[in-house]
Amino acid sequence: MAASVDNRPFTALQHGVVRTFKPTPDIPRPKKPPQSQPQPPPPPPFDSSSNDEEETIINLNDLIKKGDVEVESSIFDPRDDGTSDHWIQCNASLIRLTGKHPFNSEPPLPRLMHHGFITPVPLHYVRNHGPVPQARWEDWTVEVTGLVKQPTRFTMEQLVSEFPQREFPATLVCAGNRRKEQNMVKQSIGFNWGAATISTSVWRGVPLRSLLKRCGIYSHTKGALHVCFEGTEDLPGGGGSKYGTNIMREVALDPSRDIIIAYMQNGELLKPDHGFPTRMIIPGFIDGRMVKWLKRIVVTTQQSENYYHYKDNRVLPSHVDVELANTEAWWYKPQYIINELNINSVITTPCHDEILPINSWTTQRPYVLRGYAYSGGGRKVTRVEVTLDGGETWQVCSVDCPEKPNKYGKHWCWCFWSLEVEVLDLLGAKEIVVRAWDEALNTQPEKLIWNVMGLMNNCWFRVKTNVCKAYKGEIGIVFEHPTQPGNQSGRWIAKEKHLEKSSDSNPTLKKSVSSPFMNTTSKTYSVSEVKTHNTPDFAWIIVHGHLYNCTRFLKDHPGGTDSILINVGTDFTEEFEAIHSDKAKKLLEDYRIGELTITGYTSDSSTSSPNTFVHGNSDTTHLALIKDIPPLRSMALNPREKIPCKLISKTSLSHDVRLFRFALPSEDQLLGFPIGKHIFLCTNVDEKLCIRAYTPTSSVDEVGYFDLVVKIYFKRVHPKFPNSGLMSQHLESIGIGSVLEVKGPLGHIEYAGRGNFLIHRKQKFAKRLAMLAGGTGITPIYQVVQAILKDPEDHTKMHVVYANRTKDDILLRKEVDVWANKDKRLKVWYV
Repeated sequence: MAASVDNRPFTALQHGVVRTFKPTPDIPRPKKPPQSQPQPPPPPPFDSSSNDEEETIINLNDLIKKGDVEVESSIFDPRDDGTSDHWIQCNASLIRLTGKHPFNSEPPLPRLMHHGFITPVPLHYVRNHGPVPQARWEDWTVEVTGLVKQPTRFTMEQLVSEFPQREFPATLVCAGNRRKEQNMVKQSIGFNWGAATISTSVWRGVPLRSLLKRCGIYSHTKGALHVCFEGTEDLPGGGGSKYGTNIMREVALDPSRDIIIAYMQNGELLKPDHGFPTRMIIPGFIDGRMVKWLKRIVVTTQQSENYYHYKDNRVLPSHVDVELANTEAWWYKPQYIINELNINSVITTPCHDEILPINSWTTQRPYVLRGYAYSGGGRKVTRVEVTLDGGETWQVCSVDCPEKPNKYGKHWCWCFWSLEVEVLDLLGAKEIVVRAWDEALNTQPEKLIWNVMGLMNNCWFRVKTNVCKAYKGEIGIVFEHPTQPGNQSGRWIAKEKHLEKSSDSNPTLKKSVSSPFMNTTSKTYSVSEVKTHNTPDFAWIIVHGHLYNCTRFLKDHPGGTDSILINVGTDFTEEFEAIHSDKAKKLLEDYRIGELTITGYTSDSSTSSPNTFVHGNSDTTHLALIKDIPPLRSMALNPREKIPCKLISKTSLSHDVRLFRFALPSEDQLLGFPIGKHIFLCTNVDEKLCIRAYTPTSSVDEVGYFDLVVKIYFKRVHPKFPNSGLMSQHLESIGIGSVLEVKGPLGHIEYAGRGNFLIHRKQKFAKRLAMLAGGTGITPIYQVVQAILKDPEDHTKMHVVYANRTKDDILLRKEVDVWANKDKRLKVWYV
């Protein structure tokens, strides 16, 4: 039975089940719902001509219930401990894309498709820019203001009881869906969304046009041109703001658009991650226009002035990078804004790393290819085609559209396609490619079109095929998707990118790898093999699925050997991307020795692939890597791991210098920081990992905390660096209780006391030290001076020359002057 998306009026709200929250002192949880909580209404009336619609409602309810039964309970994830979202439960299968916080995730693609047309709420992808607001239904209001005759603030009770209600299924898609394919070609400024940033739910809410008409929205002639939406979350963008954006007045008032202020999803009140209590639903648009935790609606003459309206959700020309976009104000050109979704399609079966054995049984029956497709603006997907010969010929697929159009002919949901193919045809194919068409005859481009934000990628979706040994020596076909979400390594785009570089100088190789029966890498290594190469004599790292031997580069690394050694034997992808320039990334290629084994059929393969539980042809759960048990110790720092540290105080030392104190995980721990070295401070800034090196100014024997003195590099102060310091601005913006991560120690110089040094692990001795510092470079010297002066038996003499632009720029002058005046071992010159 097809699911209808005809809008249905509701006079009251059916009972919604509120997701259970971890109790917090500042949010009282009533033992039973308050009177303003939605109450079950009588079922909507139907006449004798509405049997088909009644069957549709029953069908949707059945799909929702089926999905809820098959989804495991959400949990309080330990990774959220210490973050502002610690009170929210989530599904353990969601793939995190931006570290601990903010929470951005997508479900494993096979798991998403397993549930079919309606996505269970716990598996719906999540896009958050910052902390989730802690809201209460009975306290929440939505304000309508601006160019309206009667500005009004509506309570939730008013929204539910005083306006017509609409309920229908709609597919939400992030504009960054499939972004990782772009990032593997050239890094954009966005994180690695895979192909599962799409979900379909049944949404219920109040038509936006009803609110605007109730408040008396002005006409065009009186300047009412835009309808702006604003959430309530506190975000760092633009020096601190809410999330906001807008749509045109004509769109907001168009009844065919089905735009609603939603408060229910799949028959329940919205979950916190999805906008509780209210959010915008604008079917056919990118989700970046659907503001969550909706607080204000403002009718204006100009577009929204919100930071995120301009610095997000735009497709700029391919030649425009961040620097050019900033200097030439490309962000503010209206022709590049994204509203409606484009046409797109994806292959979901076969899944990544699936193996199809070739034997007498499998070759006697067709193999069924499957996937999803969607378009924007209410346009119906009319055709999906698959090619096995690079586009020479195309086969038309069967398309299942489980929805009916609304009364204006609009389609808001995805559809599913399938095609039966002969196994022997797959054996002779190099790749499987899909493309879709919609009723406006839009289709997908053959090649990827890169843009600086990595948005709206909809090129042909390609799954590569390779011959392998499947079971007991028999031949099989292994399928390889272009990417996997997040920082999961490997996939064919990474391999192809490397082969394009290497094959230019090796025509023979270029010819040989064109065969689908060839292994596309020269040599592969398992994770367990890589883990054994974790010493200065055997320093291997993994970056984007490639394996690099950095042993001979250690002594030449500008950042010192430790910044490599603390990551050897591990996947260094995320941190490497965060701290290295494009030039460094090119230099790395000289040290590449092979590829990481990525199929799930060797004894060393990781079982963390989200695909194995649906399509797995072998059970590899017993092969999970055994983690080293950390020894009991009183030192917090661990070179192999990031440790969470909570900000417990912030002190202003001058107009642009702050003293930050961070608590260690345990109050009885030492930082474990050798004098002369530094640490990495790690966090996500604008959804991208940011890592900076700092030297603590607190003494190495302080227990339970450490201090950082940081100069804040504000935006638009220096004309050559308009955005200035990402990390220092982030530190300035965060509040007490925020958690950042620390890794280290690292650095090639260590002061061992009483004139003894270790430089590149070689013993050195000095009676006198001449030390030069500039600006914030005083902090490592400060550490050494502090250690020497604390030891009366250390007779090392120190001569420090400290350079700054102005007297106001001198850091820690008071402390240094006190030391110099009291102790003859220290002499300081300010220049």
